[in-house]
Formats: sequence, C-alpha cells, structure tokens
Amino acid sequence: MGGYIADVTMVALLIIAFTAVMGVVTNGIGEKLFGGKKYTEFTEPSERVQTGWKSVGGKKK
Repeated sequence: MGGYIADVTMVALLIIAFTAVMGVVTNGIGEKLFGGKKYTEFTEPSERVQTGWKSVGGKKK
C-alpha cells in the first residue's frame, strides 16, 4: 500500500511539474511569435515610472 501511495504521489508531482514547465514554454513562444512590436507596451511605461526609485530588499552591493 505504501508503494502505491508513493507511485501516485510521484506521478502527480511529475504531471504538475510538466504542466507548469509547458505553460512557461508556451507563454514564451506565444510572446515571441505573436507579441510583435507591442512586446514592451506595458513594461516600458512601468520602467519609466520606476526610474530613480530606491531598491528595497536584497543584499546591498
């Protein structure tokens, strides 16, 4: 019975991991193929607003 539970758990974790990886890969491919010129439409204005802000958290260099 313990082996069965271990097998089911491993298969479930593999399915979850495979689904997550495929989602990231598919999203990346979709952005490159269908993003076109509007790829940075939302990131550029956000970066402009954040210029000059102090970094919060992490290690100081």
